[in-house]
Amino acid sequence: MIILNCDEILKKLKSMGNPRNVEGMARYGISPDNNYGVSVTAIRKFARALGKDHKLAQELWKTGVRDARMVAALIDDPKLVTDKQLDSWVSDFNSWDICDHCCGHLFDKTKFAYDKAFEWSERKPEFEKRAGFALMAWLPIHDKKVNDKVFLEFLPTIKRESSDNRNYVKKAVNWALRNIGKRSQFLNKKAILTAEEIKKMDSKSAKWIANDALRELTSEKIKTRLEKKKK
Repeated sequence: MIILNCDEILKKLKSMGNPRNVEGMARYGISPDNNYGVSVTAIRKFARALGKDHKLAQELWKTGVRDARMVAALIDDPKLVTDKQLDSWVSDFNSWDICDHCCGHLFDKTKFAYDKAFEWSERKPEFEKRAGFALMAWLPIHDKKVNDKVFLEFLPTIKRESSDNRNYVKKAVNWALRNIGKRSQFLNKKAILTAEEIKKMDSKSAKWIANDALRELTSEKIKTRLEKKKK
């Protein structure tokens, strides 16, 4: 474990950055603002060397630097994260990568994860709303102990918001539906039924979400994997 303060970490991240990476990220919808262009792989390796530090995570987040915020999500202690912190951080999201990263490496490990998934799914801002569905996508993968029936509660919300045609929302809604349907045979059947209902909606976005989800959830690859998993 290495011990560095916030300023030292920023200097290190800047030295690890690459302007070409920033340009490439921008083409994939990742904000180039306050972005050093450090790869996710390098950020994860660097964060592992730092260890957990809740206070330092708060300091790094306040810098507004994308790379520092990615590190912050990795070194923060989910047990110390508050409801207020989650709402503060989610309101700062400005691209899908920081949204999905925080939801899948920190937010989904907090005791507020399920409540926030529902709460944020009703938000107006695109990335705040995406965060709700990113949580719905990550939780079926990461929360191994919870009963499958818990995820049934997400399906009506997924159906309700499937008509949102904003790119980063509809993709997250689709992602959540697919991940729920890939958790078990039981949830696969329920997710397919939900997708069939969504497909009937008079919405271009809903039809895309449903067709894309059905393509994967009814595939032989997924059927075989779920059968093996059950055994």
